[in-house]
Order: sequence, then C-alpha cells, then structure tokens
Amino acid sequence: MKINGNAIRPGMIIEHQNRLWVARRTMHTQPGKGGAYLQVELKDIRSGTKLNERFRASEAVERVRLDEKEYQFLYADGDMLTLMDQETYDQINIHKDLVGEPAVFLQDGMMLTVSTYEDEPLAVALPESVVLEVVETEPTVKGQTAAASYKPAMMSNGIRIMVPPHIETGTRVVVMTADQTYLERAKD
Repeated sequence: MKINGNAIRPGMIIEHQNRLWVARRTMHTQPGKGGAYLQVELKDIRSGTKLNERFRASEAVERVRLDEKEYQFLYADGDMLTLMDQETYDQINIHKDLVGEPAVFLQDGMMLTVSTYEDEPLAVALPESVVLEVVETEPTVKGQTAAASYKPAMMSNGIRIMVPPHIETGTRVVVMTADQTYLERAKD
C-alpha cells in the first residue's frame, strides 16, 4: 500500500531501497529554504543496520503489512526457540535474536505474536507484562517509606528490577516486558 512520505509514523514497516525497514523515530522539519520534509530513523528488519532518511510529502512510500499469528512458546534449545501454532499444532523454530532482550521473560506455555512477511518470521512480540516472583530483596527499613523510594530486587528469571519498599521476598509482582519495570503486585 502506497502512502505519502510525510505519513510515516514510528513502528510502521516500509519497503525502501528493496529492503524492509521499521521506522524508529520521525521528526517533521521545515527549513527556511525549500519544502518541508520528514526526517526518519529507519532500522533494517533483517540485518539491524540503521539509516536516516528524508521523505517529502510528494514522495510515495510502500507500506508493508505483516501477517501476525499467535504461537505458544514450548521450549528453548540453545539459541533456537520452538513455538507451536494453536490452530494446526505445527511447530516452528525461530532464532532467539528475533525476540531480543525480552527473551529473559519467556515462560513455558506463554503466548507470543509472530510477525511474518512472505512466510518468513521477522519479529516476535511478548505479552506486555508477566508475573514473576521476587527471590531476593533487601528488608524494609522502618520510616524509609515516607518518600517515594525503590529498592533492588532479584526476580525468579534472574533479572534485577527496582520495586517499592513494601515488596518482600516471595511476593509475586507484575513486570513490564518492554522496559523491565515494576508495575504492581500480582493479584493472585
């Protein structure tokens, strides 16, 4: 689908120079001389290389639509992840790099969204949040809760996050997968 060059938004996937790119940042610029343009930071989906490109409103850009499908995470074998299609029960293997840093949050049975283009997996999205158990944290010091302070905590998957002072070892908390931050105490 063709779109105007100034209609590109962060997160959109476009075809440019015969490659697929995801727009990371966009900034409208109107110089004193000449027409306005959109400065776009692009990242190649396959190789990860970055490119800064200018698009004018008069330029036509090909926007790519990816197919998205839900898969269930079964297990990890080295750098490969095995996922299962919930409708056909077919299994696929993908490289852990498609998930990126959030791979530390993978749990057995977790539902993942796999984005494909022409049957080639390009990206894997985890749920926005996961429930983890605090395995180690410092005890609360009385009177320390007057100000909004946080303390470090080790989670059951091995990452460290900052939690409020009232969270103790053994507590289950909700953690955001995108930025590895504490959201709330789990409601279970």
